[in-house]
Parts: sequence; structure tokens; C-alpha cells
Amino acid sequence: MRHTKRAVTAALLTSAALALTGCAAGDSGSGGGDAAASCEPAGEDVTLTFTSWIPGIEDAVAVWNEANPDIQVEVQTGPNGNSGTYQNFFNQLEAGNAPDLGQIEYDALPNFRVQDGLENLAACEDVVAAEDQFLDWTWGQVSLGSEDEVYGIPQDQGPMALFYRSDLFEQNGIAVPTTWEEYREAAVKVREAGGYITNFSQTDINQFAGFVWQAGGQWFANDGDEWTVELTSDESTKVAEYWQDLIENDLVSTYPAWTDEWNNAYNSGEVWTWNSAVWGANSIASGAPDTAGKWSVALAPQWEAGGAAAGNWGGSSIAVFKGTDHLYEAAKFALWLNTSDEALTILNEQAAIYPATEAGLDLPTLTEGVEFYGGQAIYDVFAEASAQVDPDFTWGPTMTQTYADVSDGFKAAASGSGTLMEALEKGQQSTVDALEAQSIPVAG
Repeated sequence: MRHTKRAVTAALLTSAALALTGCAAGDSGSGGGDAAASCEPAGEDVTLTFTSWIPGIEDAVAVWNEANPDIQVEVQTGPNGNSGTYQNFFNQLEAGNAPDLGQIEYDALPNFRVQDGLENLAACEDVVAAEDQFLDWTWGQVSLGSEDEVYGIPQDQGPMALFYRSDLFEQNGIAVPTTWEEYREAAVKVREAGGYITNFSQTDINQFAGFVWQAGGQWFANDGDEWTVELTSDESTKVAEYWQDLIENDLVSTYPAWTDEWNNAYNSGEVWTWNSAVWGANSIASGAPDTAGKWSVALAPQWEAGGAAAGNWGGSSIAVFKGTDHLYEAAKFALWLNTSDEALTILNEQAAIYPATEAGLDLPTLTEGVEFYGGQAIYDVFAEASAQVDPDFTWGPTMTQTYADVSDGFKAAASGSGTLMEALEKGQQSTVDALEAQSIPVAG
């Protein structure tokens, strides 16, 4: 069933892309030469351009550049994808000056595929041969279920768990919650102690999608002919009503995420937990340095006592944009970046990247205790969470737009001038409208 669903998704995305662009299958796109289409070496020195937002990516690139004088990589960093980099990519693709490679999260890949903005890396033998190095579900994310298409090299995954201030919970005699019901009860006690149990993000709609993922919901589905949009499914409604209750009762803060105000709330001890992905380990360490040694990680609260489900938030690939003249060299670098022990160790130490390769999960850096987290071997928790993630969550082909539309409503809900359900209802309609505007079939 898993492979069938993904194959259907791929077929729909491919047909939509071809309908939009008029390109024949196998076209390399404007600006791409025969070498790019056939993934052949350039036969001369090459300089690649690469855009990413991952902390420490420059250090990994420097290692590559020192060892590969004939294939140099110039890296440019910017804001995370939905904060501006994706829009820059779309603008650059339209202008014909996109970089050779770019960081793209799994949920955004269908957007770029529908716009026919990505090279098919399956043209490269080394890429095809590397499939068995990656976790099955991450390869499915970049291949969109097709056996002859690959639109990125998986870099990491984002299983979600609970980061919590173990010192504050212990000092106040509050048990670490294992269910969402217990989490709400703990939120009341934390508020009585002068803090907030967490911050509800107005803009991280992909975090909310992770909550829905954990609850067993789907936002998109297809039957082979058309897409169904389900932002207001029963599971989404349950999650929205849960967080709406916490917002209305002042049990969570609502600072804009990734701001100084947000960092200070965690650094000062005002906010006690964060339901986040594995990469969040670095965000807390960098944003709340005064709290070193006071955090721990536990599995995410469950909807049912004794449950074993986790959501996923994020996870990225390295894609090659249409128009590159150096597909072979770009693919070679992307494979090295995401499979070599040296690169993966740097990215984990610098940015808490949790590898998408089977071998990467056994890196020594992932088996050791982490000083910031009191010496806890936190990646053991995330390894358990990773095994609890449903691999069949389906992303729609317009996620960037969906996130933006829902975010507008979430901001209103955070300020008390709307509700999360109203935001999802508006996002539902705008997503359907966007699909229809692009001639992508939508169910009644």
C-alpha cells in the first residue's frame, strides 16, 4: 500500500508538472546542456553554487573544497525555507539564475516539482546506486514514489519529541507528561508557578502538521485521479481544539518563533517545554545558552495512554535545480554531503542534523551523552521516536502556499481575533483554489 500511494502521488505530480510547463519527460530545462541531462562529467574544473540555511554548512563545504579542487562549491546561507529562501528559489528559477543546488525540505519538494524546477537525479548512476543507504521513508520523500525519478538527496529527518526543563519540573513537583491530557494538567501547574508550559508558534504550521501527523491525520490524499484536501479532518480538528483551549486559557505563550523575544522566553525559564523535532536540540542550545545542563528529552505526549506514535517536523534534501550545467558534479557533492561520516558528523555537531542514512545513525556523535542536556544520550530518544513515525503521511503539491495561508489565521488566533479552526477552514479553501488554478484535479 505504501508504495502504491507514493506511485500515485508521483504520477499526479508528474502529469501536473508537464501540463503546466509543456516540457517533455526527460527535458533538462532551459540552460541545461546535454552533459546535465545525461549526468556526465564536465571534463574540466567546475564551481557550483549552493544555498542552505543549516548552521555549520560552511564547515562541511570547506572540507569538500579542500579535497576536491576540481569541483569547488560556493555556499550562500539565508533564512529557513518558508521564511524567504523558497520564494527566492522560485524567483531565481523564473529569472533563470537559480543556484546549482539548494536545501529543500521534504514537504516543499512537491511545490518545486509541480513548477518543473528540479533536475531528475535518477539520470545519475551513483544516485540510483545509493538508494539502499537511506531510510526507506526518506527515499520515498525525494522519489515521490516513482522508481525512475529522484528529486533530491535525503539529508535528515525530523522525528518529534518533548524537550523539557527537567530542573523546573522537579523543583515544582510536576510529573513529566506522557499524554496530552497530562500535558494540559501540567500546563495549569506551570502557569501557577509563573511560567508557560510551551510557546504556541504563530508561524510554524509545519509543527502543527507534525501534531496532526502524530494524531493519525492526513492533510492530503489522492485516488489516482484527483487530490483530496483534508485540513479540517477529524484529527486536525482534535489537534486544533486542543491548542485553542490552551491559548484561550493563557496556558501557553504566543511569541513569534525564532525571534529574540522567543529565545529570551526559553533562556529566562519563562517557557518550560518545546514539542519539537530532533534538530531543535541545536535551537535551544543556541537560543537559551544560560540554561545549559537543565534540559532533558522525552518521547512526545500521546493521545492515548500507552500509545506509541510520533510526528515528524522537517527533514531536508539537497536538490539540483533545473538549468544547471553540472548535474554530475552537483549530484556527486550532494551525495558526499549526506552520506560521508565526516560531513554528517560536522552537521550533527553544528546543527543537530539527524541523518537520513542507515549508517549515519550509528555515528559516534549520536551515541554519546550531550552536555547541554545534562549528559543525556538524547538521540536514543529520537531513534525510538523515528521508529514511531507513520511513513505514509502525504504532502500536497502547494505546501508553501498552504503554510502561508494557514499562518495568517494562526496569527489572528494567537491574538484572540480568530480561532485555529477558522484558520484551517480558510487554508482548506485557499488550497483547493490554488490547486484548481494550476489545473491540478481536486475531489468535489
